[in-house]
Amino acid sequence: MKLQRKSGMRALTVGAVAITGALVLTACGSDNNDSSDKTSSSPSGSASTSSNASSISCAKGQILSSGSTAQQNAIEAWVKNYQQACSGATINYKPSSSGQGIIDFNQGTDAFAGSDSPLAPDETASSKKVCSGGEGISIPMVGGPIAIGYNLPGVSNLVLDAKTLAKIFNSKITTWNDPAIKALNPGVNLPSTKIQSFHRQDDSGTTDNLTKYLGGADKADWPYPHAKAWAGKGGQAVAQSSGVASQVKQTEGAIGYFELSYATADQIPTVKINTGASAPVEASSANASQGIAQAKIVGTGSDLALDLSAAYTTKADNAYPIVLVTYEIACDKGNKSDTLPLTKSFLNYIASTDGQGQLASSGYAPLPDAIATKVRSTISALS
Repeated sequence: MKLQRKSGMRALTVGAVAITGALVLTACGSDNNDSSDKTSSSPSGSASTSSNASSISCAKGQILSSGSTAQQNAIEAWVKNYQQACSGATINYKPSSSGQGIIDFNQGTDAFAGSDSPLAPDETASSKKVCSGGEGISIPMVGGPIAIGYNLPGVSNLVLDAKTLAKIFNSKITTWNDPAIKALNPGVNLPSTKIQSFHRQDDSGTTDNLTKYLGGADKADWPYPHAKAWAGKGGQAVAQSSGVASQVKQTEGAIGYFELSYATADQIPTVKINTGASAPVEASSANASQGIAQAKIVGTGSDLALDLSAAYTTKADNAYPIVLVTYEIACDKGNKSDTLPLTKSFLNYIASTDGQGQLASSGYAPLPDAIATKVRSTISALS
């Protein structure tokens, strides 16, 4: 089942808006938590008695959240499902950017925030002002490939590698029939069309993860430190993943980066990556999982920040190297008492086996079991 994103979602730029989503998922179970303001309910709000009814452990209330557009499609589906099962709950998620989500969280606006990168040390320090007796932690939740989308009529099976991507996004390769691109695509009639590259205008965890890959795989051609702000030369800046996808779809000769779900929804062809494996690797949920499985937890205490560097240079067959994991940012201790029950209930649901099981149909990759187990334990301990 494919997630059909409404075009109106792309225009969300102000205010926290209650997500309506477009995908109605089967109601799923979640791990229990110890919040007192919750009931196990059916979509009508009565106790569940059917084996097909919801087993979500509901909580009541309203919470605000904002941040990553990379996880927007997954959050839409999860919120739709949760709110159908829990009539007394309203979850408002504003898809803005990872940077803005962390700002909102550290200003005390959000119950939790979405980010495509774990908290930086200064962001963790700032979080202590709103996490009474605790601090913000990064909880992995949504995995997936960063797709490289392109618009080149007549070319349907484009192959690039880290070096050509770095040079394209740094304006060192400027036409599609450049010898370096032709060498990776023998027999393909590549036009002399000018390359028009698009990147994120806003601080973005997607940008951070893409530039981690470029620098990790080809430091010579991408000499910049990875960052949420774009550092490459040239190109055109566009707000949010949906904006980059829209520009690529409508601009001949374009190339840009965004989560696979955007490419799927907008029917944008994506680049296969030559990693040195036996065949170029396609951006897919299954192939991204092969990369994410190599991640290591490097966070301390309750923080579950991951190191994905092993994925960037992998030559394993079917392992897509440009991956990201989005995090939910919450206080380990000191969460607001009026929003904590619903925050834990919702996070418990999306981290559950059933919640994670919905991701592949939307172009994402579920967390590896070992990481998911630690995520559920961390959520249960939030206070």
